[in-house]
Amino acid sequence: MLLRWKGSSPLKKFFIILLQVMLIGYILLILYPLFNMIMSSFKSTREILTTPFALPQQFDFTNYISVWVDRGFSLYFTNSIWITGLAMIFVVLLGSMAAYGITRFKFKGSTFLYLLFLSGIMLPLRAAIIPLFQLIVGMDLYDTPAAVILIFIAMGLPSTVFILAGFMRTIPQSLLQAAQIDGASEVRIYAQIVMPIAMPSVALVTIFNAVPIWNDFFFPLIFLRTNSFMTLPLGLTTFIGQYGTRWDLMFTGVSIAIVPVLILYLLMSKYFIKGMTSGAIK
Repeated sequence: MLLRWKGSSPLKKFFIILLQVMLIGYILLILYPLFNMIMSSFKSTREILTTPFALPQQFDFTNYISVWVDRGFSLYFTNSIWITGLAMIFVVLLGSMAAYGITRFKFKGSTFLYLLFLSGIMLPLRAAIIPLFQLIVGMDLYDTPAAVILIFIAMGLPSTVFILAGFMRTIPQSLLQAAQIDGASEVRIYAQIVMPIAMPSVALVTIFNAVPIWNDFFFPLIFLRTNSFMTLPLGLTTFIGQYGTRWDLMFTGVSIAIVPVLILYLLMSKYFIKGMTSGAIK
């Protein structure tokens, strides 16, 4: 190893210590705002403004009960869960099928189709909000969850096809041909051979797309008006009033909102790291 301590020169040991100190400082820089946010969720607004960096005077869950029950945060949380989950199911399903078709079959226009998907990465949907709004209204989907779900699917497909197609190209064609000789259909090859092998990249695109969808504020703000359809980012705005902001409830709501993202990453971290490093070592 390049950074092995044993047998290293004094200069190299100094470099190793300096690098470790920098990494520890970076970890603290990342974790402290998260820690402070969670601690602030147990404080009152007055306590947050007077002693923002101190520990709370007492740990009770009054803010969490108020946010979850009284402010209807459970409804916003449920909406975000099923809207994000449904959108990601179709993003992974349609994106993996498109990537498999592009990499598996060579036909006239396959390169153009692949480039068409890639163009979606370079052209954000927010830049076309006016024609998109007209399209949603014309389809009679305004103020329905289907509107944001379809937009999230369209937003996630380009990057999904790009990542999965690049990974599927590394799968040996001899493996797929052997399965075909054994009588496996294309659907079976896709479902039972390609997708299990591509699980690291599937985890990568899941986290890569689920987090922006979960945190998206822009499209739900434009296309959702009914309170019963609102998602978590919209629900957080209810703590901002005309004459003041309930910072205690705001920090509590944000603390609740990050829990599913942390659970998703912890469950898929092994595959996520494999997806990030696949192809780096042969």
